[in-house]
Amino acid sequence: MKSKLLLTVLLLFTSFAFSQSFDVNGTVLDGAGLSLPGVNVKVKNSSKSTTTDFDGSFKLSGVSTGTTIVLSYIGYRTQEVVVSGPKITVKMSDDTKSLEEVVVIGYGSQKKREVTGAVSVVDSKTLDILKPARIEQALQGTMSGVNVTTQSGAPGAPLDIRIRGIATNGENRPTTIIDGYVGDLGLLNPNDIETITVLKDAQAAIYGTIGANGIILVTTKMGKKNTKTKVSLNSYTGFQYTSRKLPMLNATEYALLLNESYANGGKALPYPNVSGLGNGTDWQDEVFKDGVPIISNDLTISGGGEKIAYSISGSHLDQEGIVGGDKSGFLRNTARLGLTADLSDKFKLKTNVIYTYFTRNTLNENGLGSVLFNALNVPATLTPYDANGDFTLVPNTTGLGNEIINPLAQIANTYNDYNYKKLNGNFGLDYKIFKGFVLSSSIGFNTSNSESKTFGKQISYGGKVFDVQRSSVTQGAVNDNNYSFDLFGTYNTKIADNHNIVGTLGTTIFKEWGNGLFATGFDVPNNSWDFADISLTKGISETLTNSSYVYDQRRLSYFGRVQYDYKGKYLLSAMLRRDSSTKFGPGNKVGYFPSFTGGWVISDEGFFGESKAISFLKLRASYGTLGNDQIPNYGYLGLLTGEATYVFDGALVNGIATGQVPNPDLKWEEARKFDVGLDMKFLNDKLFVVADYFIDTRNDLLIPNIPVSGITGTGAPGASAPTLNAGSVRNSGFEFSIDYKEKFSDSFSMSVGYNVTFLKNEVLEVNNGTGFIEGGNFGVGQPAPSRMEVGKPLGYFYGYKTDGIFQNQAEVDAHPSQLALGANAAPGDLRYVDSNGDGVIDTKDKANIGDPIPDATMGFNVQLNYKNLDFALYTFASVGNDMVRNYERTLSDANRLDYVLDRWTGQGTSNSTPRVTTGATANTVFSDYYVEDASYFRIQNIQLGYTLSPNISQKAGITKLRIYTGVNNLYTFTKYKGFDPGASNGAPIGGGIDYGFYPIPRTYLLGLNINF
Repeated sequence: MKSKLLLTVLLLFTSFAFSQSFDVNGTVLDGAGLSLPGVNVKVKNSSKSTTTDFDGSFKLSGVSTGTTIVLSYIGYRTQEVVVSGPKITVKMSDDTKSLEEVVVIGYGSQKKREVTGAVSVVDSKTLDILKPARIEQALQGTMSGVNVTTQSGAPGAPLDIRIRGIATNGENRPTTIIDGYVGDLGLLNPNDIETITVLKDAQAAIYGTIGANGIILVTTKMGKKNTKTKVSLNSYTGFQYTSRKLPMLNATEYALLLNESYANGGKALPYPNVSGLGNGTDWQDEVFKDGVPIISNDLTISGGGEKIAYSISGSHLDQEGIVGGDKSGFLRNTARLGLTADLSDKFKLKTNVIYTYFTRNTLNENGLGSVLFNALNVPATLTPYDANGDFTLVPNTTGLGNEIINPLAQIANTYNDYNYKKLNGNFGLDYKIFKGFVLSSSIGFNTSNSESKTFGKQISYGGKVFDVQRSSVTQGAVNDNNYSFDLFGTYNTKIADNHNIVGTLGTTIFKEWGNGLFATGFDVPNNSWDFADISLTKGISETLTNSSYVYDQRRLSYFGRVQYDYKGKYLLSAMLRRDSSTKFGPGNKVGYFPSFTGGWVISDEGFFGESKAISFLKLRASYGTLGNDQIPNYGYLGLLTGEATYVFDGALVNGIATGQVPNPDLKWEEARKFDVGLDMKFLNDKLFVVADYFIDTRNDLLIPNIPVSGITGTGAPGASAPTLNAGSVRNSGFEFSIDYKEKFSDSFSMSVGYNVTFLKNEVLEVNNGTGFIEGGNFGVGQPAPSRMEVGKPLGYFYGYKTDGIFQNQAEVDAHPSQLALGANAAPGDLRYVDSNGDGVIDTKDKANIGDPIPDATMGFNVQLNYKNLDFALYTFASVGNDMVRNYERTLSDANRLDYVLDRWTGQGTSNSTPRVTTGATANTVFSDYYVEDASYFRIQNIQLGYTLSPNISQKAGITKLRIYTGVNNLYTFTKYKGFDPGASNGAPIGGGIDYGFYPIPRTYLLGLNINF
């Protein structure tokens, strides 16, 4: 009896010992051994769960031995761990199977494997490496189908984004949606961004009339629930240098060449004695500054509790210009608050508010008479300062014209200021009505105010066009506002386990309004910037000195989308959006924009088998119609917005006149987009390939200010030609991207990416009565060099073809006369091609001599990680884009690039560069002599970083400490002679004409990342 009782007691104690529960304390690390916060930790087959805190630590109470814990985190493999004791450490592995990642697609999201449209994504890791001052820079070379061009390298200068080519002579910029509302990509702090998603095809039709140029979806960083407060500090200091100088003639070379030019023209030599001139003044060295600072600081505080998550950030960027220093400086401050809160089991609140303030100063650039234009054209024989220490005056002679001035004096006498304040954000509320159905509402808003001031100092440059006879100050104030209200429901359901359906139905209201006021005052006290304010001016002008405007625009939209998949293998999506806009007349306000996408995951088919080489294969296609209404307001109406002067009783009286000629038949610009693509994964998911073929046909192009025959009076101040639906353009091409990721060991990993886009652009129709539209400028008084014409690329260069240099008089006599171009030809002059074969060289011989649109763009990127070291290299290339060399003034006494040293000086000496002479020639008319291949390869970014071992940094309470050094815009390989082969003035007709682009600086960076 006693033995049985003892056995029973022992069994009870043994059972208790095995079933005893305890607290498990764990730590989760990433592949590099660093703490990983925000990891979801869940007891398998139980509701018990938690998340790792900032230190990567977690605690689970009441866990028994043998329990399985599941750990999951985006970007890492889901892992299961069996509990064997009260303490565990888990090292997460990178998830190369990224097909389960969620991609934002507009009014919803999809798993990457289910996406049926052409979508590209840039994440925060890439932004951390590139360190762009403006977000747009991060899109160049990182994704296929997206091309970013600079209008200027000056601090704060805007950039142009083109998705799959240039489709219209109107507005080409894609629309940016920030957390659900329309926003401005260029004003965001790069460190606030989690992902940037670009919708390139018909999938953007869910946005209807604002989607034709593509959609950029920005998701900002938010805090994570159940995490300790995390403080992140990112700071860098940089020093900027000019990335390029042009090889100009020094003083001796200039004098010798000028003597030759005057001698060839039968004139006396301007420099009878060139000895002692030496190198003279290098005006580029005088204008460009070295070691110009750029400073950036960014602080983010984030975290969350059981039901609330938050992210608070602030940033400061201060950048001076490599030309003019603070006279072309840029300063930007931002503050942001992001908050999500579970108000109940059914209600979820999300808000994101951003405040931006920036100031910018600018110089005259990218045009005739700009600072760099003058630096290139002022002779090296002149000194910056005269004997009295004053700025040297450039002689006002025929050989130097009346617009070339001392660039240092121009910088010193440039005074302007611009400041901008913007508050934008959104407030959203999700209501879970019942299982599978969520009703979402969101209010987005933008409100901004800007003030500008420009002071014209009374000054004389020696009789030049820049002389100011009377001092003045012009001030402006602009107020812009918009808001949007979105209300949509999303329903998810599954039928018979295999059929998955997601339906979205909603409406959007958008309103945009604002006003501007500008005024000019004369006779500024003391002729000084310190007193440059209209309130202090007393001068009176006989001309109109004040102007203003007001606008109000609205859209009402309805949209719907149905997504269906069968076993995740057959994927279908259909979208329809109805937009009505106040930009169009009563008969054309409403537009309908349908689209369809589909996909087939071939690798899920039984016949595909267990392929070891190909682990994933998806075929997808899309077709749809999108719209564009980005034109000036009230284009269909006649408004009194012009200036006019009338004579009443013998006196001049200022009045108003009609502005833009109205066009009541204005309607939507329509884009029909077709895309077929393949997504593939190879080598155990290490190699990811995406390929797309696309056709984008844009009809009823909305083109402002089209000259139309029979309409007069458009030359009056404030008046302009009408906006018309005047053409059709097609972009077609092929995109290909390949990414390879390999983890060789716990210490060494590598990631390599390459993307390329081939593009063909063709104008299909021009409906303005003349069959072509002109644009751009070349030289002084010459016809427009760019055209939009059927059968040609949009904005192609229209001029004369050349066929070398006349070597002797016999060749001149045997060639058709070139007198119609302005002068008889002589040996040493350019020989123009008789394109139409009529025996005369005249305007009828003009032809296509170049195309500013590249045939192909590509990016190649490498990232390496070895233990605590990391290395990154980002590059970009553009092939086949031409550019017009228009920064050289064709005046006889202007300085020249040193390629003229290889000029023609006699028979057989040159067949590419004509002779120099002060006599009359036709060498300066617009021809392919001035058009160059501007293809280039650019090393955009190199960065090397070191992360301190967490064993050391965590002793100081620092979770992560990383220092890095890098170079932005290291080097550009190109044959183009100008400053920047990748720059453009942004105009579809007239782009690619180089007036002396401000070069992008080369920047050396030293930075620090600290997480607490």
